[in-house]
Amino acid sequence: MASSVNPTVRRRRLGQELRRLRELKGMTAEEVADKLLVSQSKISRLENGRRSISQRDVRDLCGVYEVEDQRVIDGLMQMAKDSRQQGWWHAFGDIPYSVYIGLETDAASLRVYEPQVVPGLLQTRAYAEAMITGALPETAQSDIDKRVQVRMRRQERINSSEAPLRLWAVLDEAALKRVVGGRQLMIEQLEYLVEMSQLPHVTVQVMPFSMGAHPGVNGQYAVLEFPDAADSSVVYIEGVTSDLYLEKANDVQKYSVMYEHLRAQALNVDQTRQFISDIAKEYAR
Repeated sequence: MASSVNPTVRRRRLGQELRRLRELKGMTAEEVADKLLVSQSKISRLENGRRSISQRDVRDLCGVYEVEDQRVIDGLMQMAKDSRQQGWWHAFGDIPYSVYIGLETDAASLRVYEPQVVPGLLQTRAYAEAMITGALPETAQSDIDKRVQVRMRRQERINSSEAPLRLWAVLDEAALKRVVGGRQLMIEQLEYLVEMSQLPHVTVQVMPFSMGAHPGVNGQYAVLEFPDAADSSVVYIEGVTSDLYLEKANDVQKYSVMYEHLRAQALNVDQTRQFISDIAKEYAR
């Protein structure tokens, strides 16, 4: 049964703490791996939160780092236990981007640049199904349905009355001009986009073709920030067979600055709504 505990975030926090303990001990990941007779890559995966951490792993690492405070050990062991619980997305089976979903579920804010499609959190169900079907032509209908359901479930963060996700989306004009699922579907999608942009915690801007070259020409990315200061921001770059997560402060800073340039160069909020509405009218002709 899915838990309210977010296992992805627990793994990240635990990994960060284990890295801190290793660095305090003055050891390299390779030295720790030699001590435990495991691969260096395992230590790295444990520390970056990409691998489930067992309580045995925590016990062994605390032994290597000579942690004597039982309260610290107990806290780490509990985090390891929590990190192995299932988030809501596990109910849908194997989801390729489950790590990202875990991060998004716990994020306080999300800044995303999309050059080709409407961002997933702002898609209508019909647009999402048409987009997934077109992007994954050899995927079974049952898997497409599952992905659509997951996407709709993710959108609950936008409509949450308690702690809605602060979303800032910059779209390239191409995302609006790409006809996904037919003209009528696009009209409905663009009208929905305008509607969502009127929520106080959602900001949508468009980067028109007329702007020419801009900081987002290298492709899609997202910056996730979290409510707990202990959780570092993450840059997410989606790939075809694997995704990239950047957590080093310098990397996050570079992408954050790049995003500020995108926001500054894009149409403002009012101009964007008019721009989207005008394109919807073109589809209606």
